Amino acid sequence: MQRRAFLAVASALAAATQIPKAQAKNKGVESVTCGKSGVPSSTKSRFAPLISGKTPGTLISQEEIGASVSGARAWKVRYISKDVNGVLNEVSGLVIAPTAAGKNRKLLTWCHGTTGLGDSACPSAQPDPVRDLISYFDAPSTQQIDYGVPGLQSWINDGYVVCATDYQGLGTPGQHQYVVNRTQARDAVYLAQATRQMNVGAGTKLGCAGWSQGGGAAAAVAELDAADYGELKLVGTAPMSPGVANIAYGMPKGLTAALGNPSIQPDGHLLMVLAGFQIANPDVLKLSDYFTPLGIEIIETSWNIQPVHHFGDTVARLFRLKGAIMQSNPKNLDRWQAAITAGSAATRKPVAPVLLCMDMFDGGTVVPVTWQTAYAAKVQQLGGSIKTIEYPNDDHFSLPSSCAPAARQWLNELF
Repeated sequence: MQRRAFLAVASALAAATQIPKAQAKNKGVESVTCGKSGVPSSTKSRFAPLISGKTPGTLISQEEIGASVSGARAWKVRYISKDVNGVLNEVSGLVIAPTAAGKNRKLLTWCHGTTGLGDSACPSAQPDPVRDLISYFDAPSTQQIDYGVPGLQSWINDGYVVCATDYQGLGTPGQHQYVVNRTQARDAVYLAQATRQMNVGAGTKLGCAGWSQGGGAAAAVAELDAADYGELKLVGTAPMSPGVANIAYGMPKGLTAALGNPSIQPDGHLLMVLAGFQIANPDVLKLSDYFTPLGIEIIETSWNIQPVHHFGDTVARLFRLKGAIMQSNPKNLDRWQAAITAGSAATRKPVAPVLLCMDMFDGGTVVPVTWQTAYAAKVQQLGGSIKTIEYPNDDHFSLPSSCAPAARQWLNELF
């Protein structure tokens, strides 16, 4: 058994729910490299090996790659981050900077949307990863995931150094902690710190934007500990249709409807959320708390080799063919609630202004409008500064491209 420190439990729930130090089996863990590992392994361990003696924000490697964006250079990088519980992780990502010499440049950290749980879902491993955002559902799409940065050319034209984390587990050891907002937020901020170790002229002022899963991460970027920012100063963050863990878990509908009714076909995103929190807290949460043997088999077999939409189709078919995936009487719910609260955004007063961009078409086609407005209400209750822009003609997938210009203008004014 290997010990993992379970450090970050919400203070209000910690008194009521004692969560012991985590221990995880890490047998058979292999090192992987995003974009260089060939076909993702179906036997990769869900548990990453423990890292010690490293400092979060440390740049491990950089490799320059081609950039089709005009006036820009780009690198694939690897760096050290830490998760919600302070456990160190190796993470990969991209850094894109203007080719012209510059100093004290504005920094943007981009938090991408849902791609999956493992190596098949690594954004920087896709063809031409240094590009404007393209959705799986766009007509020209050739890949199984959404990837790229919305409005990337304009961010570069405005003089930004753009960093885009892959998040832990997507191309690096272990399973991704899907929608553990604080883990993804730390991945985004520590990449910005690592970027300052490169010769790209990155300054100390940081802006953030993110969409969907990354919207929840972008929300949490403004709620981290002072030590996470280091010498960085966050000027503002722009969540786009944010997936905020505690809100989605507490308001079962849409993607999470099967939480309250196992006879409903569960959405693949729900399995990913629960698997993400379980892998972040392996000694206090078990897959069997929520899943039948069939559900556990699907997760343990498919997590690293099937990106989100493929995984969702597998879940839908096997539910119809073989039956229940979710337990009718889930167990250990106090500890699940404690872990989800500890890992969620909308639990602390944001340290910087927030711009919430909401897709309104058909009530929110992935993240319900009620979840988005609940996030805004939480920020206000916590005493944060939040501005909301509604996009009535955009669905979840068109929103980022539609709202990126407004987010860039808003951040420019804050810099």
